[in-house]
Amino acid sequence: MNQVIIRQGTAVVEQIPAPEIQKGTVLVQVDHSCISIGTEISGLRTSGVPLWKRAVQQPDKVRKLMRIVATQGLSHTRNMLKVKTSAGQPSGYSAAGTVIEVGEGITDLKAGERVACAGAQFAHHADIIRVPRNLVTPVPEGLGLAEASTVTLGAIAMQGLRRAAPTLGETFVVIGLGILGQLTVQLLKANGCRVIGTDLDDSRITMAKEMGMDLAIQPREDNGVEAALRLTDGVGADGVIITAATKSSVILSDAFRMTRKKGRVVVVGDVGLEINRADIYEKELDFYISTSYGPGRYDRNYEEKGQDYPLGYVRWTENRNMREYLKLTAEGKIQLGPMISRVFPIEEAPEAYEYIQHAAAKPMMVLLSYPKKAETSGSAHRVTVNLRPQHFQRSGQKIRIGLIGAGEFAKNMHLPNIKALSGTYELQAVMSQTGYNAAETAKQFGAVYAATSYPLLLQDPEIDAVLIATRHDTHAPIILDALRAGKHVYVEKPLALTRDQLEDIQQFYEEIPEGNASPVLITGFNRRFSPYAVKIKELVEQRTNPMILNYRMNAGYLPLDHWTQTEEGGGRNLGECCHIYDLFTYLTGSRVQRIRVSHLQPATKFYSHTDNFVATMEFADGSVASVTYTALGSKDYPKEQMDIYVDGKNIFLDDYRKLSIAGSKAKGMETKISSKGQRETLERFAEAVQGHNDWPIPLWQQVQATEIALEVERSLSKGMMNL
Repeated sequence: MNQVIIRQGTAVVEQIPAPEIQKGTVLVQVDHSCISIGTEISGLRTSGVPLWKRAVQQPDKVRKLMRIVATQGLSHTRNMLKVKTSAGQPSGYSAAGTVIEVGEGITDLKAGERVACAGAQFAHHADIIRVPRNLVTPVPEGLGLAEASTVTLGAIAMQGLRRAAPTLGETFVVIGLGILGQLTVQLLKANGCRVIGTDLDDSRITMAKEMGMDLAIQPREDNGVEAALRLTDGVGADGVIITAATKSSVILSDAFRMTRKKGRVVVVGDVGLEINRADIYEKELDFYISTSYGPGRYDRNYEEKGQDYPLGYVRWTENRNMREYLKLTAEGKIQLGPMISRVFPIEEAPEAYEYIQHAAAKPMMVLLSYPKKAETSGSAHRVTVNLRPQHFQRSGQKIRIGLIGAGEFAKNMHLPNIKALSGTYELQAVMSQTGYNAAETAKQFGAVYAATSYPLLLQDPEIDAVLIATRHDTHAPIILDALRAGKHVYVEKPLALTRDQLEDIQQFYEEIPEGNASPVLITGFNRRFSPYAVKIKELVEQRTNPMILNYRMNAGYLPLDHWTQTEEGGGRNLGECCHIYDLFTYLTGSRVQRIRVSHLQPATKFYSHTDNFVATMEFADGSVASVTYTALGSKDYPKEQMDIYVDGKNIFLDDYRKLSIAGSKAKGMETKISSKGQRETLERFAEAVQGHNDWPIPLWQQVQATEIALEVERSLSKGMMNL
């Protein structure tokens, strides 16, 4: 399918795989989408700014980048930046079309229904879009889909109005008469207000008057503040709504000075926010920021998980604003026709963006139109992005691998490693739930095709193995599907989030007849493959006594609503500390016998007891290991350290950058950057798949690390009780 992508200062139309339906979402065949002239053109221009210029403007990101260089090295950081800067980004956040399919849990919409959609993450300029239910609203009878495609802009304007809380007969000034300003004028008139508007563009003032605006301030002729006072009998406006965009704070100062005592000022546009106290103090003004489409915006539970706000407590959510805007437009109280400058077919989207930037008369609103029917069959979920040369000879020794889940970690770590191991691996496919991400990633790393459906990879005879890097709650089901399809599996940790999932994986291998080949399974417990861990294993291999191992993970704080803390991630114990349980298993080579867990009970809800705990394990060989996992510390301090006491020796590992040994003639080691074994894990996996070596991690050890994590999690959940 076609989708508009913004890349390095230009808009292009590219073929990407169509999205699949998911629970709580709606699949929509787009009829029209609306280009946001302000937001999208700003993003277009920013994408063309050289990286060094952007860095100068964002010193915080520069400091973050320097920390990455210090811990992971210049080469890794350069590759990461190359991936980010060369990747395109989707554009668009307002569209309308016809429902193709509804996901599980949606009962109030059906296929064939006309709907309008919002959301910068979802309502892109594309033939087909997948949008969560709370960002979709039915289109009233009699309203065209072209007009309905402006729904997001309408909801933004409406939310600005609601923040201002206008009442019948009040006078408002609207600063900036672009599309949001024009809609604001009409909404104020529908609310029974007297409206004064101003803009640097005379044609926009003229249009606003034609749409019902009462009075105008001509910036080239009038002093704006004096004119506003003159037009309000010296009292000042009841309120000012700013829909202009400028880095200057002068507009904000003027708005305060235009307003009467006890009046209010609402900022909708992107303007400078330096406030002069004298402008607002004596008049005791109210100052409001209007957040996009309304309540629910930037709340993942509302927008993506479908958790609505009760109408009795939150009268106007972003979805209700969308619905009401469409209703007013259908009733003729909002006139859109004069504001639609041009409509371009999707294939001509680059020309549309050029027109917006260079037209002699600055356009007000530009729409894109789409074919009436787009392909939605299985083949639509796969797009070829890199053709192999005709003379290309496939090496039978190379492992043909497919990536399932193209998140940041996969793009910044796994794919560069696969590329570096090009003598061993051949990237066949990249799958992501979002088509543009799949296509962009596949292009960057030389995959043959991109897909939005992982079963396509499992059905592909050209794929030998898959690397699963999706959200944690999906790991086990995809593992089983891949194993049953005969694919070798490398899965990022964790292996599973529940005992049932773990038992299902074990059962798969137990049911393989003895003597039959079985697909290799490795969990991404990479720390055991670090050169440091390998060195430690050599040092303790011939020990005569049990060990004491103390591990400290200064994990750093993560907000409690971060995905890793939710049901998708399973929490930080299952999602990250499992690394350490595997390392203990590797170093002892022994079965765990007893686990004890103590946790912190935070005094405030900022921290959670589930990522501040100490777990102690006793192993069958007599070794005792403990891990202190905490989010209380500073990220400026090293993340991971381990002390081992064994046979008169002290072994100290400092953040996988330095190993110190006391009581032994063996020498330590040191590297400039942290070396945690990610590349080595891929190398060991390849050796097992090619039959050169046994499994890098025996199944029982992968299971044990997961069982320890599950037992620690059980203890932590009990810790919520007062015993």
